[in-house]
Amino acid sequence: MPMIKVELLKGRSIEQKREFAEIVTRETARILKCRPEVVDIVFHDIEPHDWANGGKLNSDK
Repeated sequence: MPMIKVELLKGRSIEQKREFAEIVTRETARILKCRPEVVDIVFHDIEPHDWANGGKLNSDK
């Protein structure tokens, strides 16, 4: 059973996550030749002050 973990900056809507999950599930099942029902996706929402790129916190950008 494929498990896909997605880390995102907090703020995405439920609708965005729903659409992402539908498309990624469909394509994962197609490519891996498995049933969509066995594809798991876990979203981790991360606060901007808990994520940095290029040495700067996202909350400081």
